[in-house]
Amino acid sequence: MAKPATLTIRSFPSLIVEEFCFSGPVAPSRSGCFSLYLLLAGEGVMRLDRVAHELAGPVLVALNPYQRVAFRFSDPARGRVLQFHPNFFCIETQHHAVGCNGILFNDIYEAPLVNLSREEAADFGRILTGMEREIHDGAMAHLEVLSSLLRIFLIRATRCKMEAREETLTAPTTGLRLLRRLREEIETHYRELHRPSDYARLLGVSRRALAEAVRDHLHMTVSQLIRDRVMQHAKWQLLHTLRPVKEIAFELGFEDEFYFSRLFKRAVGLAPLVFRTRETEIRGGANLSM
Repeated sequence: MAKPATLTIRSFPSLIVEEFCFSGPVAPSRSGCFSLYLLLAGEGVMRLDRVAHELAGPVLVALNPYQRVAFRFSDPARGRVLQFHPNFFCIETQHHAVGCNGILFNDIYEAPLVNLSREEAADFGRILTGMEREIHDGAMAHLEVLSSLLRIFLIRATRCKMEAREETLTAPTTGLRLLRRLREEIETHYRELHRPSDYARLLGVSRRALAEAVRDHLHMTVSQLIRDRVMQHAKWQLLHTLRPVKEIAFELGFEDEFYFSRLFKRAVGLAPLVFRTRETEIRGGANLSM
């Protein structure tokens, strides 16, 4: 297997491109990077924070920082993985340039998968090859070239995801219509309502009907969906503000700061203050400029 192409900024691996060949169960370490797995060949199951998704190449898997992921393939699966840290490219501050935030990444309401044609997979592979070459060569203005190639990769992947979404919405099922309504209610009420029964009441459906819609389309529970939205808000506040953890917890409907901290550590793998300190050091404080 080829040696990973790794770009280091401030003594931290900020951009990595490498090949992979997975067989049987594999559980990569949690990473502070955004990760894009380009599965070229192979079939199996991915468990993402205890949620199972079936995989069959060619497919692109988009993972957020600190997500817990595990793969299991019956036959050897091969592909390439691209990882980048926000200290190299922040998808939030650069959202206007690539548009992937909330579609390719940080979208808790859809599976993090983009099915590809063979031609699309080959195109993504060529971009990765160009990134590897730039990292190894280190020629003039290579950071600018790498940033441009990464933007192209993200824009194309986001387009693929949006096209797949439009095809799904042309003939939405009853379950998908219910999910869209659920999304609206969660976005409105996640700070104060944390129980599935609260949302079933708001939507005028039974808890069972709501649970089945979320399970069938997202392969998760309503509680997990609500928790993910709460944690998404908490991570943003910890990264981009200096608000105390107690204040963030209270805003999200938790009177017990320590209970909130335990939930956060279970979801992210780091305690809230450790997460804030570590990520701010890696980014050189640039995250607080927002």
